[in-house]
Amino acid sequence: MAGVAPLLVALVTACSSTTASPTGAPSVTPSPASTPAGSAAPLTPSPTPVATTVTTNGPFVAANVQLTLQPFAQVPGGALAIATAADGRILVATQQGQIWWLGPDGRSQGLALDIADRITSGGERGLLGIALHPGFPSGSARIYVDYTDVNGNTVVASFALAATGGRFDPGSEQVILRQQQPFPNHNGGGIAFGPDGDLYIALGDGGSGGDPFGNGQSLGTRLAKILRVDVDHPAGDKAYSVPADNPFVDRPGALPEIWLYGLRNPFRFSFDRATGDLWIGDVGQDKWEEIDVVRAGTGGGEDFGWNITEGNHCYKPAEDCDTAGLTPPVSEYGHDEGCAVIGGDVYRGGAYPILDGAYLFTDSCSGTIWAIPAATASTEQLAPPVPVGQVAGSPAGFGEDAMGELYIASLDGNVRRIEAEPR
Repeated sequence: MAGVAPLLVALVTACSSTTASPTGAPSVTPSPASTPAGSAAPLTPSPTPVATTVTTNGPFVAANVQLTLQPFAQVPGGALAIATAADGRILVATQQGQIWWLGPDGRSQGLALDIADRITSGGERGLLGIALHPGFPSGSARIYVDYTDVNGNTVVASFALAATGGRFDPGSEQVILRQQQPFPNHNGGGIAFGPDGDLYIALGDGGSGGDPFGNGQSLGTRLAKILRVDVDHPAGDKAYSVPADNPFVDRPGALPEIWLYGLRNPFRFSFDRATGDLWIGDVGQDKWEEIDVVRAGTGGGEDFGWNITEGNHCYKPAEDCDTAGLTPPVSEYGHDEGCAVIGGDVYRGGAYPILDGAYLFTDSCSGTIWAIPAATASTEQLAPPVPVGQVAGSPAGFGEDAMGELYIASLDGNVRRIEAEPR
């Protein structure tokens, strides 16, 4: 494992051990010498993609596609999350606590926010997720973040865009929720606004190994869940309200914020911009990595099985487990092919029609990029992940631009744009 960034070492360690994850700042590729210290470093941008002449005659077929990755930008620090504004600008977050503005061409537009002084960074902790309010900037000029605070606990908060200068004001922090973390691994960290305008928040099972507190199957804790809250209509003493149609609003003993449960470490998830389906990459224990999907309109409430199951296999007990009521994954792969899944996106851009309808994901250790057909992936018959590309530098997150083109952020500081061609 020499040379693998500590976030990824921690993910691997967490899969096979009950000890806390290691700490330390990720290794970062230095900025080019011509770049001023502390500024984002654009690589020589490749041309903006244009529509290919390849057309499709039916559903996505992974065996027909080969991906290439083009250098797009480089930022100081461990790049791990991407968000996009409606005007085409891109935000890239680093594990250490900085967020950088990039233009649509990948060129730096400066620092957007620096909260390094209020986070713990290293291992599986740090600034782990970002999302722009869907009304940004005219409706709501706020960015939402998920970070590990100085006490090692999860904070989900928002920051307002300053009146001038294009930066978010560190003094404008509004905390949405805090979650105590019993161990320094499995923090989750993904956040995203859904098509319904609500904020979805991913939290891991609390860490250690094997879910020692049984959080996966407990509806009395936020851990091992994806939450759904309304940040536009706060209620009572909270900075949010609970949507009335959340699945556990009226269940005694259940937390009403819960949307999904039975997840081990849903580090990355995304919504299909065409269908509204919710796709989740859930990091496994020591054998299996899984991809889960919640189709739009189901109403939530799915139980993805942890720690009864790991992937589509029994975990506790190891054989003859009771899977009644559990929702299986739609795809999985074993630890002979990787160590920790990085959930991605469904491609809906216009530049590569041959890629339309592909759900892409990767692994933090192997860097293999796989594809499955989003429309036909089913819990009844697992979709075999088909390798379609390779990414270097410890990939940690995908992102879409305003046109639906896809990017991958890696802990070596690089952001790369995904391109496709027939195979």
